[in-house]
Amino acid sequence: MQVLIVRNSSNKQALDASLLLSAYLGSQGIGLQMVDSATLMDRPFAHLAEVGAADGSDLAIVLGGDGTLLHTARLLQGSATPILGINFGHMGFLTNDSEDGVIELVSRALADELLLERRTNLRIDVVCVGELDPYAPASYGEEEVTSVPARSFFALNEIAITRGALGRIIDLSLNIADTPIADIRGDGLVVATATGSTAYALSAGGPLVAPGYNGTIVVPIAPHTLRARAILASANDTVCITLDDKDGNREATLFLDGDMLPCESPVHRVYVSRGAVPTSLLRTEVGGFYRHAAETFF
Repeated sequence: MQVLIVRNSSNKQALDASLLLSAYLGSQGIGLQMVDSATLMDRPFAHLAEVGAADGSDLAIVLGGDGTLLHTARLLQGSATPILGINFGHMGFLTNDSEDGVIELVSRALADELLLERRTNLRIDVVCVGELDPYAPASYGEEEVTSVPARSFFALNEIAITRGALGRIIDLSLNIADTPIADIRGDGLVVATATGSTAYALSAGGPLVAPGYNGTIVVPIAPHTLRARAILASANDTVCITLDDKDGNREATLFLDGDMLPCESPVHRVYVSRGAVPTSLLRTEVGGFYRHAAETFF
């Protein structure tokens, strides 16, 4: 058996817990790989091999907060490897309480005594200005092209398209399931999963959504209108955001789970759909979402 540990290297408690777990797993004859969160912060879109870890872990243990878990989920994208988050951060919506001790939690995970939640994540396809769009249907008024390789990214919480460093308002067109919804002026747009409903989408005025919901949540950010509302899209719907070539739009910035996506050219269009392989989280209790939401927000 092989275990991957991702620890928040700036948190002394997480560091101590990682040393304790290393000794415990070694005594059980379990292989171990260790990754510091600082590596993931410096290289947020790196693959496993690029941070010194190999594919094929049977369990991933996160010692940190929700941010560390989000980086770990991206690191393991496309994999069914279960992630056990142990909270040494603040909010802890995605991680488990560490009061019972890390050895207790990990031993329960190894014995298959924890609940497995399969969380919807996002596939994000980005087309920049000057590139042919391999995804555009005929209804978008563009020629369909299939020769351009996909530029796809992963997010567990959300993608946010926001105004750039100069602060200019941006204009975007929202299309869901090949249906035009609205032309929106404002600070941008968030497309989130149910998992991300407690993050940026909530701050932008979106609803709290239980983790079992498999669709996406579309929330305008500070729209310059009184009519813009959040939309819950179905699980199989694709959300498409188009930006024209106005100066403000050329400064628009993309953030995936809080990390800025570097783009060599201005973004023209973004497609957001449900990821093919859900993210597997190990949890200690049923109904923890509602308890945590009640304690945090009400």
